[in-house]
Amino acid sequence: MSGYAVKVVNLTKRFGDFTAVDGVTFNIRRGEIFGFLGPNGAGKTTTIRMLLGLLRPASGHATVLGYDIVRQSEEIRKHIGYMSQRFNLYRDLTVSENLDFYGRTYGVRGKRLRERKQFAIEMAGLEGRERELTRNLSGGWKQRLALGAAILHEPEMLLLDEPTAGVDPISRRAFWDLLYRLAEDGTTILVTTHYMDEAEHCQDLALIHNGRIITQGSPEEIKLHEMQGQVLEIDCTRPDVAIGVLRQLASPLVGGIEGGFDEVALYGALIHVVAEGIAEYKPRIAQALTEAGVQVHVMGVIAPSLEDVFISNVRNNSDPSGFGKPEGSPQE
Repeated sequence: MSGYAVKVVNLTKRFGDFTAVDGVTFNIRRGEIFGFLGPNGAGKTTTIRMLLGLLRPASGHATVLGYDIVRQSEEIRKHIGYMSQRFNLYRDLTVSENLDFYGRTYGVRGKRLRERKQFAIEMAGLEGRERELTRNLSGGWKQRLALGAAILHEPEMLLLDEPTAGVDPISRRAFWDLLYRLAEDGTTILVTTHYMDEAEHCQDLALIHNGRIITQGSPEEIKLHEMQGQVLEIDCTRPDVAIGVLRQLASPLVGGIEGGFDEVALYGALIHVVAEGIAEYKPRIAQALTEAGVQVHVMGVIAPSLEDVFISNVRNNSDPSGFGKPEGSPQE
């Protein structure tokens, strides 16, 4: 048996003149959590739909669990579980009835269905809620129920497409705890997300933008090797004023720093300034902020975040701010 659950080579999908997925290549090892990180419209969902056999690629080749995605899509669907961000639940059925329906859809019946239902309920923490209508559940509980439904037939692999979209942070954390448990038991998991903090939880990660994989590796490897420039983090008063000062300082047109900064951006209440050799500019930055009436609390070079790395890698592409693009784009 191959050590890879998924093998993808130059997979491409076009919709008319629009290329949604542009020659992506990646492998997923069995038993790992593999993440696809990118903004809405980057091509994540289109890639998953091709792996499921729901969309036919324009070119390229891929196998899932050893099955060809074009010729053997029916076999693939027997061995995988799929969960979309819409959860695919029936609102007017109870928790138990939803599990019964999906279990039978997967061909699970009788004693095995009763056992798998009990496992799913316990795994998701839904004990005592079996008779509750699904429409009355919170987003977090619906999410856990959908995951329980997706694993009733004990799939070798889970494909989870933006499974935590719109769910509160506490429920997201609980959901990832469930994914870790499944992975520890040998389930291979492919999860798409546009949340940077979630991407940190993946063992392997591909950053995708405009249909192309721009870098791949573990989160640690990506942050260590793929960042262009260093990150200076500034904690100060009046960050709105500080941002303007720093952007002006980066402009050679007004006598600013030669070469400028690669990036000046707000991260919560903090400011990140990115450039090669950024540490040497600290005195000039501090002076400019002080002269503008901004008090600097802390300023220092830090390790880059995944968001820093992503922005760094797409800086030369059009629309690098694609996070938050409206849902329903054709490439998604």
